[in-house]
Amino acid sequence: MALLENNFPTFMQGFGYTLLSSIIALIGSMILGTGFAIMQIMPQVWIRKIGNIYVQIFRNIPLLVITFFFFLVVSKYVKMSGFTSGTVALMLYTSAFIAETVRAGILSVDAGQMEGARANGLSFGQALRFIILPQAFRVALPSLGNQFINLVKNSSILAFVGGLDLMYQGNMIAATTFETFSTYIVVGIFYLIITLPLSYYMQHLERKLKHAA
Repeated sequence: MALLENNFPTFMQGFGYTLLSSIIALIGSMILGTGFAIMQIMPQVWIRKIGNIYVQIFRNIPLLVITFFFFLVVSKYVKMSGFTSGTVALMLYTSAFIAETVRAGILSVDAGQMEGARANGLSFGQALRFIILPQAFRVALPSLGNQFINLVKNSSILAFVGGLDLMYQGNMIAATTFETFSTYIVVGIFYLIITLPLSYYMQHLERKLKHAA
């Protein structure tokens, strides 16, 4: 395809930025999401409230609004590029959904296991780390896989703030070549290159954990 050959470096640059944003946001959202999931099941009421407020805020505000908030408002006080603004927004937005997923996984573990761990001398944190969370992640894995795939697709939000991602580069190529249909077919294929292996890997990991159990 001539379009791909003529614009291959541009497509690859966008692919690289999309991949980088997705990896950063995935790692960050997993850390934040797990942290806020734990906060929502803590014994202290005020900690639970903070965790719940965070989740409710970022779950119920559109990703585009969060992105523009960082790009147009926060960037006035803290220097942020379009790529950084979009990636931070993507991380915070996804972390709220991951928090709910992990929290549901934690709550699915029998409460007696926490009581038994505490009775055997483990602290609350140790019981979570060694007993509860491994089981919670196993239960939550299918939903987490869906969140990871959604995160990659949602990374196209960077195009709205000049994030140099795959969708942004596709828009630029389509505007200059007027080959709109072909351009977005190629963009879609590049997204599949990321999401399909991720989907298959999550399915493989899920089957592996089921057999291990």
